[in-house]
Amino acid sequence: MRKRIHFLIYSCLALMGLLSSCGEDRSGEYYALIATKTWIYEVMQENYLFYEDIPAEEKLDFFKKPAEFLASAASSRDQKNGYVFSHVDSVSSRATSTYPCFGMEAALVSSNYGGGNALRILYIQPDSPAEEAGLKRGDWIIAIDNKKISKSDYSTYITQPTKAYSFTLGKYNPYPEEVDDPEFNYIEFDTLGTVQMPAPRYVEEKDVLKTGIVSSGSRKAFYLLYNEFDENTDLLKEVLSQMSGQQFDDVILDLRYNPGGYVSTSQLLSTALAPATAMGQPFLHMTYNDKLNKTETLNFDASLLPGGTSLSYQNLYVITSGNTASASEIVINCLKPYMEGRLFQVGMSTYGKNVAQQLFTNEAAPGIELWLTTTYLSNSQGYYDYFTNGLQPDFEAEENYESDLGELGSDTDPLMQPILYKMAYGTFPTTATETEAATLSRSRQARRIQVLVDPIARKPRLSLIK
Repeated sequence: MRKRIHFLIYSCLALMGLLSSCGEDRSGEYYALIATKTWIYEVMQENYLFYEDIPAEEKLDFFKKPAEFLASAASSRDQKNGYVFSHVDSVSSRATSTYPCFGMEAALVSSNYGGGNALRILYIQPDSPAEEAGLKRGDWIIAIDNKKISKSDYSTYITQPTKAYSFTLGKYNPYPEEVDDPEFNYIEFDTLGTVQMPAPRYVEEKDVLKTGIVSSGSRKAFYLLYNEFDENTDLLKEVLSQMSGQQFDDVILDLRYNPGGYVSTSQLLSTALAPATAMGQPFLHMTYNDKLNKTETLNFDASLLPGGTSLSYQNLYVITSGNTASASEIVINCLKPYMEGRLFQVGMSTYGKNVAQQLFTNEAAPGIELWLTTTYLSNSQGYYDYFTNGLQPDFEAEENYESDLGELGSDTDPLMQPILYKMAYGTFPTTATETEAATLSRSRQARRIQVLVDPIARKPRLSLIK
């Protein structure tokens, strides 16, 4: 603390010399400029999970904006793939953090054969301009206002559109693998027609995007596409109430597009999915740094549930991707000890985020919310070592933006097909032969479509504790 005071006094005196050069004492302006960052630094010293990695004060710029300052002080263990888990939110801008939009998630992809860029629609929000225009999952948008689409256009057309556009839809024609002729007259996209979009507007993003009963063989499963662990659990509780009143053998929880959210919401969903014997047992352990020297435990709590009872079913299938992160991973990791032989992960390895962010506020900075990484997240068996490789699937299957995406939650959905097979026959499809595996590996390396912008990967990976 003495070192910090000396450093700040030295910096203050140096700047005060400039501020008072005209005979006016403006030192108060200096303190106002650094006050929020000083508070962040002090909170980090005491509460940050990786406090020992914080740079020395003289190596930090206290005149940076709060978010930039926090990022500069964050540990390498508090970030992944360029994304820093600890973050600063602005209370004043949070209500308008989403912009008028068309209400769709679309990946920007590029062709290896000169066909240019295209947008591949992953899903459409209900009651949105995109739904009104008739767009649907799997559609290809190959031009906008008759212009080719560049990577720099993504924000203009998708993230923050400011006006209506005309979308040209196309049909993708994969390059024939049997043709090895560079002069082959190849047209990658056929033009299907144009769609005039309504004006962009604010769209409510549903955390529960789709539900329904699916059948395979003699078994039925309740399908739930859940895209965010929102703090408001009204819609989730409504779905859980519906589930408790229906008969089904299995549950399919689709988290392929879910980057996380609130820990409390993951506790609610996990409690509903856990067996009755798990009620009152440890759900999640949250271990803090050695200065605080404590571990907090959340239990499976039936009082959180509508009706007070967990669901009755046999097998839980969880669909995952590399974008399944944070609070989503909590559900999988923390249910596993209680559902051995009954929980099956299908898809790709998850993102791998095993830490949570806690909220800190300061009356002197009322417009700032500091979400600081403070705990490791482990299940009842103490397992949390999935940062590097994520949680591994029991059956590997990948959503390929080049091929038919199918309808979510149906037998045309490639990630649903192995689940429906297992429901019908009791086992997953047989493992590919070595030849088939080698072919699959080569095809992945030589894909004809490359993803330039993955909209789900752009979303924050959140495990939030209030």
